[in-house]
Amino acid sequence: MNDMTPIQTTLKDWESDQEVRWCPGCGDYAILKAVQRTLPMVNADPKNTVFVSGIGCSSRFPYYVESYGFHTIHGRAPAFATGIKLANPDLDVWLVTGDGDGMSIGGNHTMHVLRRNLNCQIMLFNNEIYGLTKGQYSPTSRTGTNSPTSPIGSVDRPALPCAFALGSGARFVARGYDISKDLPEVLKAAYEHKGAAFVEIFQNCIVYNKDRFDDFTQKKVADDTQVWCRDGEPLLFAKGTKGLALDCDTLSLKVVDVVDGDWEAAGVAVHNVKNRGLAHMLVEMPFGAFPMALGVIYDDPRPTFESEVVAERAKLIEGKTADLGKLLAKGQTWTVEEKDAAHGLMD
Repeated sequence: MNDMTPIQTTLKDWESDQEVRWCPGCGDYAILKAVQRTLPMVNADPKNTVFVSGIGCSSRFPYYVESYGFHTIHGRAPAFATGIKLANPDLDVWLVTGDGDGMSIGGNHTMHVLRRNLNCQIMLFNNEIYGLTKGQYSPTSRTGTNSPTSPIGSVDRPALPCAFALGSGARFVARGYDISKDLPEVLKAAYEHKGAAFVEIFQNCIVYNKDRFDDFTQKKVADDTQVWCRDGEPLLFAKGTKGLALDCDTLSLKVVDVVDGDWEAAGVAVHNVKNRGLAHMLVEMPFGAFPMALGVIYDDPRPTFESEVVAERAKLIEGKTADLGKLLAKGQTWTVEEKDAAHGLMD
């Protein structure tokens, strides 16, 4: 925005007049509300905001937010988002994709928008299934997943979106889940990051992959199975009775017991969002033996793609005057003359 006056909006201001049409109970409803709560928190302006999506259940998102929006083609939302941001760098661009759209046909586009560091928020809804096309296994489905395309169980090893993002050069990586009360804070942090902010959001597909994430999202198990990563705070879980420590022999994380709240004596690591090595270890922890790492896992900004493109263009045209005629006549030219009708010769 050129006008720096903060915009005051409410959740209602971000609700469009379109009927929200996802399956009853779909986690997308909760994510939509989390986003609509986040936008007033960051003083976003509907007239300056663009939601871009590809193909999939999650990609209906732009219809339901009162802002500009583009429902584009399968896997190519990052390419559209890049064009939008280069055309008008002042726009707030949100990219909505899913585990199929963003990690399969669009995997290369996701990789490039991350390595280029386009200033946008990327929300990847991960339900570990192809919901729109009737429940085939997806790139993130767990080994053994039964589906129409894997009736005796998938043998593929699942892709890890956050590990993929880090490997692609992402400078901001976070995780949340659909019904989490902390999801708006995660999205706020993504918005405040200058660059490509990648947020994986675990999302319950009520029809084809129901309750897949209950083992760490349900209230009765959440304390024991979630570790929330907050910069400068110890990596504790299970109500502070357990924590994550660095095993110096294997250069990996390990779970340790914390006695009487003395996490320092237990060797519990303190989260550092600028520590890329720690981020890799957190997103690759095998769930079960370890808790699920959630929150802002990595946040280390660097100059954005569009800022460098704009600076490059400004340097290129510095001291020059636009002259279309001169540009068209530049280089090799030739003249086309009238042809002699009788002899087929040039005059």
